[in-house]
Amino acid sequence: MNNKTLSILSYVTIIGWIIAFVKSKDLTPKSDLVRYHLKQGFGIFLVSLVVNVVLSIIVTIVPALYFLSYIGYVIFILWIFGIINAANEQKKPIPLVGQVFEDKFSFID
Repeated sequence: MNNKTLSILSYVTIIGWIIAFVKSKDLTPKSDLVRYHLKQGFGIFLVSLVVNVVLSIIVTIVPALYFLSYIGYVIFILWIFGIINAANEQKKPIPLVGQVFEDKFSFID
């Protein structure tokens, strides 16, 4: 797999992220592009996981706040931005949350 494919795969479910992570270890020389998108993909996965758990709890307690579930669409749009950046081979952060993940997840380096 080339760098572009691994970068895109890092956004496609957690299984795709694991495959991209394992395959990126085999690359010589190490690709900054793949590492960058692995961090961004893992970050957006964690954000979506936390948001979904919190919203599930909130909506269970107060059903009138069901409209908050539309936040999932925002996360989906952010995910699409990440895939587009990976497909264009750009190292741009995901809007709103991407800059937080640029220097995190040292296990990816």
